[in-house]
Amino acid sequence: MKISVVGGGYVGLVTGTCFAELGHNVTIIEIDPEKVRAINNGKPPIYENGLEDLLKKNTARRLRASTGYKPVTDADIVFISVGTPPKPDGSANLAYIASASTSIGEALKNTSTYCVVVVKSTVPPGTTDKIVRPAVLLESGKTEKEIGFAMNPEFLREGRAVEDFLHPDRIVIGSSDSRAGNRVAEVYTDIRAPVLRTGLTAAEMIKYASNAFLATKISFSNEIGNICKRLGIDVYEVMQGVGPDPRIGPRFLNAGAGFGGSCFPKDVSALISLAESCGEDPQLLRSVIEVNEQQPQRMIQLLERHVPSLNGKKIAVLGLAFKDNTDDIRDSRAIPVIEALVKKGARVAAYDPMAIPSMRKLFPDIEYCVKVEDALTAAEGCLVMTEWPEFSQLDKEFDLMAQRVIIEGRRILCCDTTEGICW
Repeated sequence: MKISVVGGGYVGLVTGTCFAELGHNVTIIEIDPEKVRAINNGKPPIYENGLEDLLKKNTARRLRASTGYKPVTDADIVFISVGTPPKPDGSANLAYIASASTSIGEALKNTSTYCVVVVKSTVPPGTTDKIVRPAVLLESGKTEKEIGFAMNPEFLREGRAVEDFLHPDRIVIGSSDSRAGNRVAEVYTDIRAPVLRTGLTAAEMIKYASNAFLATKISFSNEIGNICKRLGIDVYEVMQGVGPDPRIGPRFLNAGAGFGGSCFPKDVSALISLAESCGEDPQLLRSVIEVNEQQPQRMIQLLERHVPSLNGKKIAVLGLAFKDNTDDIRDSRAIPVIEALVKKGARVAAYDPMAIPSMRKLFPDIEYCVKVEDALTAAEGCLVMTEWPEFSQLDKEFDLMAQRVIIEGRRILCCDTTEGICW
């Protein structure tokens, strides 16, 4: 098929590249000319495991990027993958969704073939029906016999997104009618996975419910971990006994510094705002966010037990990305930790294999190190914030510290004399 993907960010770029790998002809529409240039040169503007190889393989063959909407005019299907960042009140900002819908409608005005417009962005229930559909139909001057609408949420883990796209555990397709849903299903023909067909609003809610539940598992594990810490119990041993229960499952039970990234924080906040707007009081979801916001401060409290006065002390922070195998720092738990350290007058020496350029924009005045050893040398304390596999090999490097005060926010180290946030 001829596919247009509106938005060349994380989701749009992975989606477009993987569709090209499946044999479709794909154009990614992106307003940033630098991103367009990078994509057309086979260089992804983000780091994602396996993405660069696929991009180089398919660029100039079945994949290209453009700043204009002209490719939409002869597309069989158009995916909207623009951002839905949080507003100050936590609700989803749908301005980019509305703008993309208007532009798509204008591009489809003079077409004569059937096209399906698919929302892939995470949006509140009702968005496709009440914002996307009216805007596209109004600007195009067409009817739903000529343009179909669908919602196809993504379930991609950063760092493992290519694998997740090509080998998903399920494909959810919400549609306005069976014809539109059938066309979306056709683009996934070569992917072996269960396909769930729903209505538009159910598909939108599935994404929110999925992310909120996973975030809840993490905050629950962290709260149990905090209790275990007080009682001198290893929470990881506890969760090894909890996870095998098929009603619970072993994933997302690793206690630590909390969740971050581009999805969980904003999606839980958006769901809270949505619930409040319809008269519900989402007490559990509020607690999920509250526990998550408190976890990083526990790292500082543990550090201060060993280093009572942080003013003027060198503190190493290992890991700046919100998780391993990505350069994404959005809502990284390292951010509030660094903020607290700076406020207390500590000299922060930070290291991360991928995320230093991004974090430098937020904290230009702290020290960034090209090697772990540089960050650890003469440090009075060390906070491990990201589970990069290379950290698991560290041991003698900690001897470079003024004292071996090592606090783990992620359980990754194999050496002795470390203390975990929850264990």
